[in-house]
Amino acid sequence: MSLTVCSSGPQIPWRTVFLIEYLGPILIHPAIYYLRPFLYRNPNTLSSFPPPSQLQTISLSMLVAHFVKRELETLFVHKFSAATMPFFNIFKNSAHYWLLSGFLIAYFTYWPTASTAHDPHPVNAVVLYAGIACFLVGEVGNLYTHLILSSLRSKGGSERGIPKGIGFDVVTCPNYMFEALAWAGIWLTNWNWSTGVFVVVAVGQMALWAKKKERRYRQEFGDKYKRKSFAMIPGVF
Repeated sequence: MSLTVCSSGPQIPWRTVFLIEYLGPILIHPAIYYLRPFLYRNPNTLSSFPPPSQLQTISLSMLVAHFVKRELETLFVHKFSAATMPFFNIFKNSAHYWLLSGFLIAYFTYWPTASTAHDPHPVNAVVLYAGIACFLVGEVGNLYTHLILSSLRSKGGSERGIPKGIGFDVVTCPNYMFEALAWAGIWLTNWNWSTGVFVVVAVGQMALWAKKKERRYRQEFGDKYKRKSFAMIPGVF
């Protein structure tokens, strides 16, 4: 990690900020999952502590996979127009991931009496498979849109272009649409209230970003840009 100093104080590279943000859930979820006997019950009763359920294990796999994907995209896909940001902003930015998608989701997902602590009834298994399907489609679609957006900018450049491809003709930011779909899949899988809190906060924030991006496209490209009726979710927003 490298720091620079300018008139606004110490600066940190944006890429480093992203890597630190996404690292939190990758560390926190396995830690709480494997330390369940020590976190939720007196260590003297370790022998009677229930093993993790299928849903808890699936939830762990999906959440860690999501953030590992984000780390890899940060390293090999994303290109940043701004080189650095104020160093102290990293604490504010990281809190969203370390506290909400990290500690909050993990602590209440791997709780011994959580909704995820019991394997699903055969009827509910349909919802589980639907959730996994949404997650996979969302992750693949999100990666695709990130590759498209990355192709519009040269390495180290700040130029902008009008993205085209699957999803871009329907909404302004299909990357956020697919991100929301992936998180909806995670929520369908574990039905935990803590996951719901993060999904509402994250989707709300992405909706604001998408609306801002639509305005910027219209201002920057004018008639060259095909205006979208929906910024993020077709027929909804």
